Amino acid sequence: MLTGSELLTKVKDLGDVSKTDLATACGYVSKKKDGSDRVNFTAFYEALLNAKGIDLGGSASMGKGGRTLSYKATVQGNGNLLVGKAYTAMLDLQPGDEFEIKLSKKSVRLIPVGAEEETEE
Repeated sequence: MLTGSELLTKVKDLGDVSKTDLATACGYVSKKKDGSDRVNFTAFYEALLNAKGIDLGGSASMGKGGRTLSYKATVQGNGNLLVGKAYTAMLDLQPGDEFEIKLSKKSVRLIPVGAEEETEE
């Protein structure tokens, strides 16, 4: 997938082609499970905007030291499940905030005390 000045140059060189051909030629295509192609328009347009110097606030996905957040948590040796500072900062959580813990077969949900639970669809 092209990014930065290479992406801008390729888009300019291709000229007047369809959006699908443009994204595909720049490498923003992946394979579906059935083997057909899927054009990743969102990633393409985000990269295009970044190449033009427009920041969509993607820095929120960076943790301490500029590491990309993995959105995974690991149970520690003492049995605690730690949610890191970068995640709590993204949600503007403060020390003392309380949550109700909802367990299901495949997930753990934290619901702020006093908030109405959103229904899943």
